[in-house]
Amino acid sequence: MDLITIAFYFFSALTIVFGAVVVFTKNIMHAAFSLLFAFFGIAGLYVLLSADFLAITQIMIYIGGILVLIIFGVMLTTRITGVDVKTGKIGKIQIGIAGLLTVLIAATLIMIFSTSKWYLADSKPLDSTVNEIGTALLTNYLLAFEAASMLLLIAIVGAAFIARKKH
Repeated sequence: MDLITIAFYFFSALTIVFGAVVVFTKNIMHAAFSLLFAFFGIAGLYVLLSADFLAITQIMIYIGGILVLIIFGVMLTTRITGVDVKTGKIGKIQIGIAGLLTVLIAATLIMIFSTSKWYLADSKPLDSTVNEIGTALLTNYLLAFEAASMLLLIAIVGAAFIARKKH
């Protein structure tokens, strides 16, 4: 086995194991910290796929933004109420349906993965994608990029306006 194959198995196992911890743990803080390692595993898989822009975006947005927001939200909520935050009880019917759907999706994915042609002998490694994505965003899709930026800014200002205390 070469180093890339070992890295693939490591990042895959990291993502699957910590993703399972996120799903099956009853403590929300443990789930949030397990989500951190699952996100790192996904970022590592993006690096192996030569999708460096997606890997950096995964780290900056999901780990740096969303996960920190989740952790702060849980910490602030438990501090205010004084109640330990845990998930509710799950019924046996829900577990059975979820298990059946999981087996069906896994069987479908295994069938797709086993019948697909994954490796091309004459393919060369991809170069960095950051330059091409940056050029496309700031030339061909500049109007859409700026519209999305303005929409996000308006959403942040609206959320701050709604969340402020009324005097």
